[in-house]
Amino acid sequence: MDAQLFLLCVLTFVIHLIGALAYAVRIAGVRTRRIAMSFALFNVLVLLSRTSNAFQGPFLSKRVETNLAAGTGAGLLSDFQWLMASASLAALIGALAIPTAQRLFTRAVAHFQVHRSVPKLLMHAFAKGGLSYVRESVALPSPAHLRGLKQKIDVPARVIVLNVLAQALLTVGVFASLYAGYLDPTLRLTASNLSSVINGVATILLFVLIDPCLSIMTDDVMEGRVSEPAFRRAVVWFAGSRVAGTVLAQLLLVPAAALVAQMARMIP
Repeated sequence: MDAQLFLLCVLTFVIHLIGALAYAVRIAGVRTRRIAMSFALFNVLVLLSRTSNAFQGPFLSKRVETNLAAGTGAGLLSDFQWLMASASLAALIGALAIPTAQRLFTRAVAHFQVHRSVPKLLMHAFAKGGLSYVRESVALPSPAHLRGLKQKIDVPARVIVLNVLAQALLTVGVFASLYAGYLDPTLRLTASNLSSVINGVATILLFVLIDPCLSIMTDDVMEGRVSEPAFRRAVVWFAGSRVAGTVLAQLLLVPAAALVAQMARMIP
């Protein structure tokens, strides 16, 4: 692995780690009864994710162009597999970090509610007291919570399966489009723009079928119709399905790239 690929893996890791931590924000919001405030603070991390995404796209496109020009495009498949492995690792670490992250977000919400300033919150986070609290908050999922996953959750199994598919499509979308440009270099610009089709299908699944289910459950917890332990179990299932989706993306890369290349040829 060269330095450029390592940097791309780091950027991919950051993007998917922050996405996975969104589940911890829901738990923190339920515990503090400050859902909107929790997501407002989470948007600070989203800025970091968007910045990483802004650098990842041009760097990855340039790597593909350079390999095509040099006639070494055969190694691109391995590059994309490394990138998706970074996404899987980030999703897994994000899932394991849910207990730690929800404690940190809970503390951040409490601090922000008093001081009402994001800059002050960031300064506190990097001060001695904030770093000390980070060390104290580190915790892995408890065995009791893992055993609790065997219990029934108030989420249909089809929603979990759809989340696996949606996360797989989101993970593979850009990579498949760029790899399709290698499979048919004459249409690589068209293929690159078709990534929005794959991501669009995933976004529809998320916004129409998956997120509403989790949002309704969040409101039910706030109103006392669903217990917090049941909600946490559901969140863990969603986080686990995100990991499974990134793994599935590895299997979808080549078929999705071939499909994108074929779609590019069919456009009149």
